[in-house]
Amino acid sequence: MIAKVIPLTTTRAIRGAFDYRLPEAANGVGAGSLVRIPFARRTMLGVVAELAERSELPDERLASVERALPARLTAELVELGLWMAREYCSTPARALQLLLPAGAERGLTEQALLFAAATDAGRRALADGTRVNDSQRAALAALVEHGETPARELGTQLLRRLERRGLVSIRTGVASRRPRRHAVAAAPVKPPPLTADQRAALAPVLAALAQPLAGPRRFLLHGVTGSGKTEVYLAAAQAALGAGRTVLILVPEIALTPQALQRFEARFGEIVAVLHSGMSDGRRRDEWERLARGEARVCVGARSAVFAPLANIGLIVVDEEHESSYKHEGDPRYDARTIAERRAAIHGAVLVAGSATPRPESFERYERLRIARRVDGRPLPAVEILDMRGQHNPLHPRTRLALADVRREGAKAIVLLNRRGWSNFLSCGDCGRVWMCPNCEVALVLHLASRSVACHHCGHRQAIPERCPDCGSVSVARHGAGTERLEHELLAAVGDGDFPVLRLDADSAGIEARARTLERFAAAPAGVLVGTQMVAKGHDFADVRLGVVLDADATLRFPDFRAEERTFSLVTQLAGRAGRRGSGSVLVQTIAPHARPIVLAAEHDSDRFLAGELERRRALGYPPYCALIRIVCSAERPAEATAAATALRALIDPPGAVVLGPAPLFTLRGKARSQLVVKAGERAAAIAAVGDAVDRLAGVRDHRAVAVAVDVDPQ
Repeated sequence: MIAKVIPLTTTRAIRGAFDYRLPEAANGVGAGSLVRIPFARRTMLGVVAELAERSELPDERLASVERALPARLTAELVELGLWMAREYCSTPARALQLLLPAGAERGLTEQALLFAAATDAGRRALADGTRVNDSQRAALAALVEHGETPARELGTQLLRRLERRGLVSIRTGVASRRPRRHAVAAAPVKPPPLTADQRAALAPVLAALAQPLAGPRRFLLHGVTGSGKTEVYLAAAQAALGAGRTVLILVPEIALTPQALQRFEARFGEIVAVLHSGMSDGRRRDEWERLARGEARVCVGARSAVFAPLANIGLIVVDEEHESSYKHEGDPRYDARTIAERRAAIHGAVLVAGSATPRPESFERYERLRIARRVDGRPLPAVEILDMRGQHNPLHPRTRLALADVRREGAKAIVLLNRRGWSNFLSCGDCGRVWMCPNCEVALVLHLASRSVACHHCGHRQAIPERCPDCGSVSVARHGAGTERLEHELLAAVGDGDFPVLRLDADSAGIEARARTLERFAAAPAGVLVGTQMVAKGHDFADVRLGVVLDADATLRFPDFRAEERTFSLVTQLAGRAGRRGSGSVLVQTIAPHARPIVLAAEHDSDRFLAGELERRRALGYPPYCALIRIVCSAERPAEATAAATALRALIDPPGAVVLGPAPLFTLRGKARSQLVVKAGERAAAIAAVGDAVDRLAGVRDHRAVAVAVDVDPQ
């Protein structure tokens, strides 16, 4: 038997499957098996694409598979990986690497531990005062209270002594590496009654779930913030599970996973698994295996959970579908929303994408379901636009008064500034020097807490300068404000022990600490949460009275056709965190008070915004009315990057497409860069043309020193 194996090498020039003899001892090896193979004078991992009776190569030229590893992909996931390689102009090896369970290459296995439990004699001994010392009594009490427990937690030697007296039983078992779970009710939580709007939105989804043979259906659940979209997801999931199918729930941020997990576990209990990159390899592997075995039938997770090994998927939910974090930054640069569409089509599943601020692409292409009112009938919060022209303090006087009112009333507020650090950049007051990153052509950002200036692209960090190295001046000026400075301003203005100021951004802490920050804010009776766009993403806090957006027009200044969409979404989403269970208000600080996205966001008018945005994109030929592909060539020297981009442009010739560039980009991580942008009406033809051109360039010796990155549907 011959195994056609794809070696897991990152080299673009090596493509396709290679034939290997399959030893008779390798029983059970099939499509999706992970194997070790000899390749290019070394041993590496490979994925079996398929089996064949014979090879076209003579037998003496075939090597044998050395051994099979425990990990295995389903045939569907193998096909998905090969499709991803074509769709995103990558290689099969790079795509398949993303689909493997965590730790697969190291052969992670279950961990064996000793578990102890109190016997009936042990329970009697605890109750009747049998002679045991204090530590033994404490151990018995813990076993009686908590049930079977890993022996190492109470002291294995102490428990062995109790075992010899017949008071404790000890067995060898498998350690659970499941993530920290939230409190799960013994019986599923009873669903609340749905509103008329929720029932109307749910009805087409249930009808589609009841007719799986009618083909996949794609819905856009366009509901205002606080309209109860999650309850619609839960009801649809209940129907899919009732039909014997599985459910995949995607959220845009790891920080949102605990909230979503808690809601789904409370409804469905132990059949819910969680997957995201913030978990340890062991925990991710165990959850992956639960899903693969069918023990868990609902998967909740962030972007990478789209590859969960679920069989017979009936429902896929993409929550907050407007979020750009669904786009992967590595190669292949996949979009989890597109992968979700593909998997829904393969399984004949229903896809529900939900958002209060949907992408124009989804608004145009999906069947629309609308929830126009909040669950409790409360109005959306009033939004006031504050003109910051002429203001020099980060906080408008009106904002300071509103925050003081929130503190006095013992309420909560969320303040958003989509910029990290203390100050945007430093400059010399005498000669004008700006401190720049030595690896990237960008200014260094001041972080006062760590006493450093840092690059937010490559991570370079150095001490805060005391004087200018060019002219010797000690006049070092700070420009702009970020979340770190804003936290300091708020602490000085309103913060104290009874009114905490909590910061949430990429600098504040790791994934677990961010989750704890959100839990602290939710549990606190009053306080302020300040941060970047993380604070606006889907959080459901019942008692937020005030929302504040600072520098709301910042995203409008980006050279990006999605700039207005992002601005509208950011303001609308932050506004949606306020007034969910009571009165609420929102203040929007901006130097562009008449900008269309800001005005329409203040009016909560997403329909007018989307209609105008689609009209503008139709006129200018932007998605969803065309496909965009971005190609970036990186090299040590600018001439090498430009030469490769120029050569690629000559090779790319899809019908009806426009190729823009090459154009230089700023140096990033020490690499000079040059880019092309392909704008095409025929997406498939453009992708095929770009993929072919990049493959041909990879075989040209003159361009071997150039790295080529292809981004289909760039964000």
